[in-house]
Amino acid sequence: MAAPKPTKVRKPRSTLPSGWETSSEDYEYVPLRLPPDVNRVTASMRLTIQAEFGGWELSRVRAYTDGSRRVLLRRRKTAADPTQPAHEASQPEAGM
Repeated sequence: MAAPKPTKVRKPRSTLPSGWETSSEDYEYVPLRLPPDVNRVTASMRLTIQAEFGGWELSRVRAYTDGSRRVLLRRRKTAADPTQPAHEASQPEAGM
């Protein structure tokens, strides 16, 4: 009887590419994925709107061969406002 083959244990896929550090006391980060059907002009406009109205700035971009992009936005952390619940904080739309 043959010995059973060892099973490979896959690590869960990270939401960020390796090497993208998101722990900082000064900044908060949010990852976005832009699908392949979003052209450069549309992507630029969406990110510009997030920068203008949400205070986000572009930290990193990674383009993939299928045309999709992974984007990491960051903004300076502000002192917590006790009158505003945390879930109402300005976050970029997930459907970008």
